[in-house]
Amino acid sequence: MSGPAPATAEERPGYRVWALSGIPEVQPGDDIAKLIAAGEPGLADGDVLIVTSKIVSKAEGRVVRAADREAAIDAETVRVVARRGALRIVENRQGLVMAAAGVDASNTPAGTVLLLPVDPDASARAIRTGLREALGVNVGVVVTDTFGRPWRAGLTDVAIGAAGVRVLDDLRGGTDAFGNPLSATVVATADELAAAGDLVKGKAAGRPVAVVRGLPHVVRPEADGAPADGVGDGAGAGSGGDEDGGEDARALVRDAADDMFRLGTSEAIREAVTQRRTVRAFTDDPVDAGAVRRAVAAAVTAPAPHHTTPWRFVLLESARSRVRLLDAMRDAWVADLRRDGKSEESIAKRIRRGDVLRNAPYLIVPCLVMDGSHTYGDARRDGAEREMFVVATGAGVQNLLVALAAERLGSAWVSSTMFCRDVVREVLELPADWDPMGAVAVGRPAQEPGPRPERDAEAFLTVR
Repeated sequence: MSGPAPATAEERPGYRVWALSGIPEVQPGDDIAKLIAAGEPGLADGDVLIVTSKIVSKAEGRVVRAADREAAIDAETVRVVARRGALRIVENRQGLVMAAAGVDASNTPAGTVLLLPVDPDASARAIRTGLREALGVNVGVVVTDTFGRPWRAGLTDVAIGAAGVRVLDDLRGGTDAFGNPLSATVVATADELAAAGDLVKGKAAGRPVAVVRGLPHVVRPEADGAPADGVGDGAGAGSGGDEDGGEDARALVRDAADDMFRLGTSEAIREAVTQRRTVRAFTDDPVDAGAVRRAVAAAVTAPAPHHTTPWRFVLLESARSRVRLLDAMRDAWVADLRRDGKSEESIAKRIRRGDVLRNAPYLIVPCLVMDGSHTYGDARRDGAEREMFVVATGAGVQNLLVALAAERLGSAWVSSTMFCRDVVREVLELPADWDPMGAVAVGRPAQEPGPRPERDAEAFLTVR
């Protein structure tokens, strides 16, 4: 019985990848394209060259004297993403998030370190143009570096610069083999090419360039490629890409707004604390009730005396409940101010201060309960006992505010309900032993807050 007919080459999709040999040790000022062309690599239209960033950096003079590698990392760091012991994951000047800012002390003379190219995309464009001029071929170029990856052990090469290559293959809007719509599939083609090249280049084999052949669909026609605009000329990240942004490797870097894992754990906590600000104006966007409940879950982990739980949180999720409470509080404030002899103008001004609560799409009323408190029969000690519970409530509210900031929600904790506790308890039908401790307005900030004034922590310290 005869089997199926053998598949033709067209029916057997595949590609070849091999490393180029004969590339000498690269020196500052060398032309990478000329070094590659001199080895008669036999390149053809549609090939993709995978070039290790180390030789690009050496050619561009990015070898610098540095007795202290840590100082070099500091100089290349824009933002610390995570730190554990001496290891730092940082965002560097090229916008890449990686270990040690890409500063490399290997394959470089003692007492020096190797920095990444100033603009890896411009470097890739220069190599592509040089090969077109020297060999008359239209190739793609990917400049690579080695990365670790979240959640995965081991290292792999990824694209940090690209020219003439479709770095992202956006499949959204299509369907899979079963007709299901593809709504989130964007393939990092340039990273896949980088990893394929690394399999044959090796980390210490002295073969810094690889060729991938058989994937012409990932290489853009010459007309789509931007001309090289020089190396390290200060062009901004993402410059020189075509109209859909598909040529530059900068497109592979996730925008901060879409990055759910932008910081390490301790850094995220510190940023949430420092970014927590009092927000006075909110958008009309609805507040995710689940986010508020997650923030409350953080609030009730605060320290408290005698293993008690002195916090209660009343969530005003309906506009009706918020208006009813705020109207009753306003009426109580007006009556109090009139009894104090305040003018109508002064009263109106003071009432306007409550607008932050009235304009917020969500309110939380934190309350103090004294369950589990001790009674001493001594005014001084009983007063201190209450103070401990008040402090614990404040710690819980601070946890709440920080957790809301981590959820990208703005907040404002104002003391208003403390001045009319009986009114608040009546309107919200709260137990008599619940003491409202202000109100927290919650929502999406209407605008980014201004810079926070610098405070010198030393001014608040006394050391004995």
